[in-house]
Amino acid sequence: MRFHTPKSFEQAVAIAAGTTGRTRFLAGGTDVLVQLRAAIVTPDDLIDLKHIPGVKDITRTAEGGWRIGIAVSGAELGRHAGVCADWPGVVEGMQLVGSTQVQGRATLAGNLCNGSPAADSVPGMMAAGAMVSVIGPQGSREVAVEDIPAGPSRTTLQPGEVITAITLPARGAQGGDAYLRFIPRTEMDIAVVGVAVNLRRDGTRITEARIALGAVAPKILLVPAAAQAIIGSSLDDAALAALSAASIAASTPISDKRGTATFRKDIVGVLVQRAARIAYARAEGASA
Repeated sequence: MRFHTPKSFEQAVAIAAGTTGRTRFLAGGTDVLVQLRAAIVTPDDLIDLKHIPGVKDITRTAEGGWRIGIAVSGAELGRHAGVCADWPGVVEGMQLVGSTQVQGRATLAGNLCNGSPAADSVPGMMAAGAMVSVIGPQGSREVAVEDIPAGPSRTTLQPGEVITAITLPARGAQGGDAYLRFIPRTEMDIAVVGVAVNLRRDGTRITEARIALGAVAPKILLVPAAAQAIIGSSLDDAALAALSAASIAASTPISDKRGTATFRKDIVGVLVQRAARIAYARAEGASA
């Protein structure tokens, strides 16, 4: 195995383009290093991205959002007052990834690129409308987070492409988000169901919403019908019931040792209402 430490993303892409075998990029390493140790994957070329300037930075965008480097750990994200204030749901999801030790290395980009339908950080990013910057042999492009997952352990990234940063949009006034999951144990388990809700209010009325569901389909889902169920409402009982029904209808879960498909559908209907109430309450006190 050849180990590379490029000093720019362009150099990393050039290295990947020049290989003929299996290639893996390394940012946090909490997935790829485990796969290496378990002999699940043995890459011919391992490209370490942590030496590239800016990959550990969190910076404000010109529009008032946040640009997050691909090597920013969950622990670092959780200590950033600005991101926590604007996007607590995104931070909540990332801080559920693994143990305290894993939090010191795990990254948003790595969790997204792992392609797990149960990834905890991805629903929050998806609900937030986050974008990823991608560079590859064909150049650079901006991609919505919801367009990255393709199925279990698969993404839409092309060979040689790598994410260079994740951008969260400006929070704006009266906006709130939340992430909740159900697991069999109290911590360090894989989500049986994960739910993220992001919304904006005008007074008591919801004017915008995005709902993302995890672990209930082959990939994490953005569900416009669930969002439409609460837009225009004040999150009354009827709206919550419609939200639950739309989320259940969009879910196509499997049965496994952690829960049956029927159980997962029941849980998603409950969790999405709880997450919506939290996001709605957070939006009340949010300012531009």
